[in-house]
Amino acid sequence: MTHKRLLTLLLATAGFFPLHATEADSLRVVDIETVTIVSQPKTHAPLRQQPLAASLVGAEMLREHSVQSVKGLSGLTPNLFIPNYGSSLTSAIYIRGIGSRINSPAVGMYIDNIPLTEKAAFDFPFIGVERVDVLRGPQGTLYGRNTMGGLVMLHTTNPLRSPGVEAELGGATADMSHYGRGSLRLKFTDRTGLTFGFHANEARGIRRNLTTGRWAERKEGKGVSLRLLHLPTEELRTDFTLRYDQADERGYPYQYNGPLTDDGGRFDHLIGKISNNRPHGYQRDLVNAAAHIQWQADAFTLSSVSSYQWLTDDMRIDQDFLADDIFTLRQRQRIHTLNQELTLKSPTRQQWQWVTGLSGMLQWTRADAPVDFYTDGVKMIQQAMDEGMKDAPVRVQLTDEHLHIPGLFHTPVRSIALFHQSDIRLTERLTLTAGLRLDHERQAIDYDTRTRVNTLFTGMGLVSQPGQKTVEYTGEFHKRQTHLLPRLALSLQTGIGRIYASATKGLRSGGYNMQMFSEIIQQSFRSSELTEAEVREQINYDPEWSLNYEVGTHLDLLEGALRMDAALFLIHTRDQQVSRFTPEGLGRILVNAGRARSMGGELSLQAQPLADLSLNLSYGYTHATFTRYDGGTSDAGEKNDYTGNRVPFAPEHTLSLGARYAIRLADNPLRINRITLRTDYQGAGRIWWTEANDAMQPYYGQLHAGLTLHFPRVELDLGGRNLTDTAYDSFRFHSMKRDFSQRGRPREVTVTVRTHLNPP
Repeated sequence: MTHKRLLTLLLATAGFFPLHATEADSLRVVDIETVTIVSQPKTHAPLRQQPLAASLVGAEMLREHSVQSVKGLSGLTPNLFIPNYGSSLTSAIYIRGIGSRINSPAVGMYIDNIPLTEKAAFDFPFIGVERVDVLRGPQGTLYGRNTMGGLVMLHTTNPLRSPGVEAELGGATADMSHYGRGSLRLKFTDRTGLTFGFHANEARGIRRNLTTGRWAERKEGKGVSLRLLHLPTEELRTDFTLRYDQADERGYPYQYNGPLTDDGGRFDHLIGKISNNRPHGYQRDLVNAAAHIQWQADAFTLSSVSSYQWLTDDMRIDQDFLADDIFTLRQRQRIHTLNQELTLKSPTRQQWQWVTGLSGMLQWTRADAPVDFYTDGVKMIQQAMDEGMKDAPVRVQLTDEHLHIPGLFHTPVRSIALFHQSDIRLTERLTLTAGLRLDHERQAIDYDTRTRVNTLFTGMGLVSQPGQKTVEYTGEFHKRQTHLLPRLALSLQTGIGRIYASATKGLRSGGYNMQMFSEIIQQSFRSSELTEAEVREQINYDPEWSLNYEVGTHLDLLEGALRMDAALFLIHTRDQQVSRFTPEGLGRILVNAGRARSMGGELSLQAQPLADLSLNLSYGYTHATFTRYDGGTSDAGEKNDYTGNRVPFAPEHTLSLGARYAIRLADNPLRINRITLRTDYQGAGRIWWTEANDAMQPYYGQLHAGLTLHFPRVELDLGGRNLTDTAYDSFRFHSMKRDFSQRGRPREVTVTVRTHLNPP
């Protein structure tokens, strides 16, 4: 028995496809990269011919899974997890246990080769996206800082290749959401095309706030996009884009789960309820403008990518998340970011292929971030002051019922980088890839925060004396960082695919914690003010870096009937940035907690045993633990040593199983050309929510199914999501010695109508 027949028998036994499927035209998995032509300024070969772990999600899969934004990609590829943390501001992406809840991202994102530098810009509705590439593992050598976990790349439809009109209307029952989006692609000549896109969406929400009676998750948004593609000559290509997106979200629907310590049952009646009394919300306006110019010469390809991003947003959080009137956080940002990159690339199909480039970034951020303490919050501060001064002969009493702590911060960033990568064919089948990036960055913070409170002094037999206490911190810090990001890989081309091994360094930038200043001011109430050096020490955090070792393969088996991608990885992380609450619970900050190790594997299978039947499997396993972690000191004065604990927020397992079957129909009164049936199972977990590993989401799975009726120019899609009505937490955290969570979406029915109009 030949190896081919043996493998066919094994797969058939496992249920991948029946043995009688022998038609040559049916035993072929569609190659998305041959259907979608994408201009890549930094690479020569398709992703599956490169020595890295990558997954491609095409337009059909995006439609069938109702992927409206980047958060809808979670679970579709191995070890990719994008939870819903309550608003578009916190759009964290986790790959292989590497991710970031606040501040700089650990996974990068591009759209049409244009970088999006802020996580707050990641979550926007997709318009005309025809393919998503997910690259796992550090990509810093070519793509720079903040891609140590990987990279997500979006590609929109080329108007010159696919002119026409697409429109889509849809809705879901769980949150009574509805949306509309579409794109008009005009091909004026063989060298000039224009795409206009739009979207609008609104969602009522799933649950109400018990205190206010309002829907806790209501959101709406709208936006437009323009893309002009012009080819003046055979050698010159210009691509201009302009995008605007607006989001208005009530956000942060966190329910109370109970106290972590005995509080006398004060809020037991609110367990399982959302009950904050102060407004939550997030509003954002986002503009992206870019120009991609590419010149094809005989000896090289020169690419210039210039982009500007303007982001303004307003975040409000009732930080105690209950009907208590303790304190609120607000953050209003204006971020201007300029990126410029020049890249030279050698011609393809050479013995030595290379790419080299120079990139620079300028970013200006202005953040107005006040903290307001109300009646219960002032009492909390008073209790802390009394405890700290219990042995003092004088008592200081706060007489204000409202304490306003303004904070104005400017955080400019400048960076410049030089990079190079070579692919050298050592033999006919063996290729060496070597790359290096030199990255230099300057970060600064200009801070201005102050407050004045009215006080009453008593004690020592004196008459009570009114007074004032003023605390003020103003100043400027800056730091410079220079990093080398190497990459080394070997890949072997075989008759059925490619096998590779690689070692890569990843980097995530350091910075300053603006949120720490309200904590510093509280400390100053209880004791003397901090020195400039002490302030710097408390707000500073250093870069995080990692070494990623990986072996993997991309195989095409059974004459294209089965496609397999697999990888094993080991990641050592140093100076790991961990998000934790400040000592008084007044917001989250980043600290360099120690070291971590992440190891695991990934497997993707795609099979098309029949022309009308396709099957897919994606599985990822990540075992991420702290190898050294000093968690500080507990309230009881004990040292918190989290060494050996699991790294929070990233799931241990991700699993996706899917099947598609098309029923082709002859002439019928309804003019239905085809009916597509689909079913999917997606699972994730376990997910640890805290560094102490005292809160965990067990593994959970969701079953989805649907059918699509294909008419000549219209599709009607009916779907069911989470048909098992699985209950799970999409986010969970501890704050002020209480437990809170955001519940996942329940069972829902979706309805979508699409139209495709193409010119004759």
